[in-house]
Amino acid sequence: MTYLNAAMAQPCLIPDMRMAAGKIETIALQGLRAVAALLLSICGAQAADLGIATKFFSEPVTVERPEGAPPAAIVRAADGRVLGYAFSSLDVSGSVGYAGRPLDIVAAVTSEGTIAGAEIVAHEEPILVIGIPRDALAAYVANFRGFDVRAGATLKPADELARGPHAVAGATITSTVIRDAIVRSARSVLRSRSNAPDRTTRLDRETLRRSNWQSLLAEGAVQRRLVSRGEAAKMLGTQDSEPEKPFIDLWLALATPPPIGESLLGQRTYESELGKIGPEDDLVLIGATGLYSFKGTEWRQAGAFTRIELVQGSRTIRLKPSDHTAIESLHAAGAPELREVAVFRIPQSSGFDSTKPFRLDLDLSAGAARSGPAVISLEYRIPERYLIATAPPSVAPPAGKTAATAAPASTQTLWQDIWWARRYEIGVLGAMLSVLAAILIFQDTVTAHGVFYYRLRTGYMLLTLVFLGFIANAQLSVVNVLTFIHALLSGFRWELFLLDPLVFMLWSFVALSILFWGRGVFCGWLCPFGTLQELTNQLARRLGIKQIEIPFGLHERLWMIKYVVFLGILAISLRSILGAFQLAEVEPFKTAITMKFMREWPFGLYAGLLLLAGLFIERFYCRYLCPLGAALAIPARMRMFEWLKRYRECGAECHVCARRCTVQAIHPLGQINPNECIYCLKCQANYFDNDICLHLKKRAARRQPLAQATPPRNS
Repeated sequence: MTYLNAAMAQPCLIPDMRMAAGKIETIALQGLRAVAALLLSICGAQAADLGIATKFFSEPVTVERPEGAPPAAIVRAADGRVLGYAFSSLDVSGSVGYAGRPLDIVAAVTSEGTIAGAEIVAHEEPILVIGIPRDALAAYVANFRGFDVRAGATLKPADELARGPHAVAGATITSTVIRDAIVRSARSVLRSRSNAPDRTTRLDRETLRRSNWQSLLAEGAVQRRLVSRGEAAKMLGTQDSEPEKPFIDLWLALATPPPIGESLLGQRTYESELGKIGPEDDLVLIGATGLYSFKGTEWRQAGAFTRIELVQGSRTIRLKPSDHTAIESLHAAGAPELREVAVFRIPQSSGFDSTKPFRLDLDLSAGAARSGPAVISLEYRIPERYLIATAPPSVAPPAGKTAATAAPASTQTLWQDIWWARRYEIGVLGAMLSVLAAILIFQDTVTAHGVFYYRLRTGYMLLTLVFLGFIANAQLSVVNVLTFIHALLSGFRWELFLLDPLVFMLWSFVALSILFWGRGVFCGWLCPFGTLQELTNQLARRLGIKQIEIPFGLHERLWMIKYVVFLGILAISLRSILGAFQLAEVEPFKTAITMKFMREWPFGLYAGLLLLAGLFIERFYCRYLCPLGAALAIPARMRMFEWLKRYRECGAECHVCARRCTVQAIHPLGQINPNECIYCLKCQANYFDNDICLHLKKRAARRQPLAQATPPRNS
């Protein structure tokens, strides 16, 4: 399968550059854009090779040409039996990865609703850069064989095949988007190729289309109920001095159809919510602004939303906190800014029928006594364009299939499952961060006891290297910075970052520490590769290896290399995220820490040479090449306090700290460069050491008793 990205569109050479002025230049540029668009449309029309699906079946099969909506190819056995349907996730659901780039998986779903096999054919995910082997990703996708797409798609224990494979260790975010792409696409294909036995119409859950806010309003996909303060006061039996102002402006939408759900929630949030429900469950979006909250605060104690409920015919559907997700803002172009928005997951087992009218009832009294009814209703009916007429099948479904289809999804969210599964690692990291916070807050007390401080720091670095690096694989990378930046640009979701608990905890701690102490806390205490360099350099010093001292003038100019590298990676990521991930191989973290040198020899040689240089120049890589250190140094200029103490003799009469600084972050004149300081606190240990600090030596000399300086008189 071939994809054409923006990097493949090369500018044409214009024979006569002098004719590129004025109108001629404009026409030429328009022509180039048209050619590029044509090439993109031609290459984009190339479908995935669904012939891959032949390997998913144990018997000889034939994969026909894809057809229908959504596009899928019938898989037939040699005797003509329909065994299932092959599809491309990109063609069916327009799947994108965590990095915001196309993600394509060729898979096949059987007529019974199980995945016959899956294979990833195109992606631009960062996981191959931060240390996940290609084989691990391929194995994860292949393990969806046997997955029942009719049940909920949350991550559950791996001892039940129908519940799906575990996420790839260290790549839970990418694992989640892959799972969403497979499950959503398979459900769409299966639903479009089979009919529900008890309905003449069904909800269109397959059509992919984006709409703006005005279009959704015009067609009735979003309904509104505005209650003024005067109307509310009349219903509550009270009075209001500003009756014309809004009391609550309530909005309601059935978010199950992709044109409504994706437009309002954004693709990633929409796909995440679909992954939490069964194939026939529904999503209802409620939003509001004004004085009154439709959620209130009672639900936190009551375990249910007491102000709102859905009513359909004689059936009342209570909304549970476990079945809702708070949304920061609506994504549809032109949508208003609402004070609160939430999407509610409505299981099919509740009896809710999304093809029929329903209403939302809102209690304005919030449980208070009132003179009369204070409930308003907002009627809703899905527009006809989102309904598909169906004919009842001639053959009844196999016994037990209906019950399986209606299996409720787990109320436990995916990130909660992952946090619980890694609770012991989370506990260890939480203890580490608590100890480090105590060291930083009480740094004067810690560094005043020199021997204790050096033993504590060495022990902490060993724990960082062994636990965070080799056991937990929690090595932060510049790739994490890029994905965070691109997430902000393309629709930020906290749930994605919560999927990797150790990385989330580390980044949260680093963000706080930057405000208080600068960027050096991570580099000096929590970076496994940085601690590996420092520990190996300490060993080299003990073995008598002579250290190379870089002249400060040259050292100061070499600093900029890492900033240039980071800015280059960031600039390339705006054009090609995959190219940026490849350039991020300048980091040896993946080779030395995550994969423990079990890589191709050029990568191992590169990481080995950096460690070798670190034997002669302490933290050589950290000083001059690390783009992650540069990325952290830029926001670290916002730090709020100056904790490191200095004497007036520092840099004038005494240069001990400058010579002993781990990364040569102290200027010969005594100033500490916060952009380069790794906050190892060695200078503070010197500050309190009576045998090293010149200022303390002078003070001790001045305090010597006069009697000791005067010889005794003869008797």
